[in-house]
Amino acid sequence: MGSLLNIRDLRVAFGAVEAVRGINISIDEGEVLGLVGESGSGKSATALATLGLLGPAAKVTGEILWRGNNLLALRTNQWRQIRGREIAIIFQEPMTALNPVMSVGRQVAEAAQAHFPSWSGREAKRKAVAALEAVDLPDAASRYGDYPHQFSGGQRQRILIAMALINNPQLLIADEPTTALDVTVQAQVLDLLRSLQQKYGLAMLFISHDLAVVGQVASRVAVMRAGEVVETGPSAQVLSAPAHAYTRSLLAAVPTLRTNRDQPLAIVNDSTQSSGLYSAHTE
Repeated sequence: MGSLLNIRDLRVAFGAVEAVRGINISIDEGEVLGLVGESGSGKSATALATLGLLGPAAKVTGEILWRGNNLLALRTNQWRQIRGREIAIIFQEPMTALNPVMSVGRQVAEAAQAHFPSWSGREAKRKAVAALEAVDLPDAASRYGDYPHQFSGGQRQRILIAMALINNPQLLIADEPTTALDVTVQAQVLDLLRSLQQKYGLAMLFISHDLAVVGQVASRVAVMRAGEVVETGPSAQVLSAPAHAYTRSLLAAVPTLRTNRDQPLAIVNDSTQSSGLYSAHTE
């Protein structure tokens, strides 16, 4: 498989604050890379930089090579040709990511017409309904004209996935796609993403703070802390035998059936103590 995305020495600064500090990651065709770390570690900044969505307040340097071409050298109109068509994103918070005053079907259709303006309204609707059916949204055709508030959180997440996939991208960035969902719906969304990834041969950058979730989806994991990638490797290896103290702290912070719920959470007593991570005392 060939390499799709190579990020080299990526740095993202907001004024004097450097949110991403010289990271290097790559994603091959059909590969799922999990990017994990606590809130504020730079995961979403990395994703938004990859799509050119950070705005003028951010200073972005380094290289983001998409099929060998540096995206950071593109003009605005060139970004628009790639964003949403070759590289798509599922944003966080399905409860707020959709436009509340536009029907969900129209929003999905609009995502396609942005790249295929010659499509008629009928053709765009047909493609949108097919995309909604592909993500197993019940009664997709009859609910085309419904609004976001008429759907559950899990259904809204499916709609966002349909919007991301309608143009058949090569790379899908899933930014915390299950954070706002309960565990049952979370499992359904993860199953759906795995199924779609295998069906369409998608490459995926799966961003999460939850190592257990990433372990279910990704074949390889990169761990971020304070804007840097501190460990990367095959998921099974990183999750079962982490080499970095910070990764061990993340794993220790995951509650298990052995966690003593009568005891307060305690700061992990190692070199990552200043990161603010906590783990539960176990019996």
